[in-house]
Amino acid sequence: MSNPSVKTEKAASSGSFNRLFASILIPVALVIGIIVFKFILGSPSNFVDNNPEGHPLAGNYLGMMYKGGLMVPVLMASMIIVIAVIIERFVSLNVASGKGPTPVFVRKIKGYLDRNDVNGAIKECDTQRGSVGNVIREGLHKYNTMSTMPGLEKDQKILAIQKEIEEATSLELPMLEKNLVILATFASVATLMGLLGTVLGMIRAFSAIATAGAPDAVALSTGISEALINTALGIGTSALAIISYNYFTTKIDGLTYGIDEAGFSIAQSFAAKH
Repeated sequence: MSNPSVKTEKAASSGSFNRLFASILIPVALVIGIIVFKFILGSPSNFVDNNPEGHPLAGNYLGMMYKGGLMVPVLMASMIIVIAVIIERFVSLNVASGKGPTPVFVRKIKGYLDRNDVNGAIKECDTQRGSVGNVIREGLHKYNTMSTMPGLEKDQKILAIQKEIEEATSLELPMLEKNLVILATFASVATLMGLLGTVLGMIRAFSAIATAGAPDAVALSTGISEALINTALGIGTSALAIISYNYFTTKIDGLTYGIDEAGFSIAQSFAAKH
C-alpha cells in the first residue's frame, strides 16, 4: 500500500524543483542573451569601418540582428528558455515513458492478469520503469491487498483499487506536465515582445522622418530593421513554443491513456476473479 506522506513529499519535491528550474533558467538565459548581443552580434568586425553605430557589412546577419535594438537580447533569452525547457521535457518524458512502447506494456499487463499472475505483472512494472509502470504497480499492490482483505464487499474493493490508481496518477501527472506552463507562457508572450520591438522600431523610423527636413536614410533603415528583426525573433520563438507544447501534451495524453486502459483492466480482472 502506498504511503500518503511519501506521495506528499514527492509532490512537494517536484514543485520545488519546478520553481528552482525556472528561477535559475530565466536570469541565466537573460545574461547569456545580453552577452551574445553585446560581444557577438555587436562585434565591430560585423560593421562597416568597424563601427557598431554604422551599417552592418553586406550580408552580415549578426550585424543586422544587432541593429534590432534592446529587445533583441530579451527575445534571445526567450528563445534560450524555450529551447532549454524543450530539452528538459524531451529527456524527462522519454524517461517517464519507460522501456518499450506503452501499448505493448499494457497488453503484457492484461496477459498477466488473464493468467491470474499479479506478481508477474508487478515484476513487469518494475522492468518498465516508467510513469505508467509506477501507477499500475500501485494498483496491483492494492489488488493483492484487496484479494485477502475480509469484511468488504466486492464493489468496495474495486473502488479502493480504482482510488489507489487515481491517487498514483495524480502524483505522476504533475511530474509529466512540469515546466509546460513555461512553454505555454512564451507561446504568447514572445509574440507580444516581438510586437513591442516592432512598435519601438517603427517609432524610431518615423521619428527619423519627422525630425529631418528630408528622410534620413540611415535612421529610417535602422528603425525598420529593428522592427523586422524583433518581429522575426518573436514569431520564431512563439512558433517553437507552440509546436513543442502540443507535441509534449500529446505524448502525455498517450501515457495517461495507457494508465486508464491498464487501470480498467485491473478493475475488470478483479471483478471477474473475485
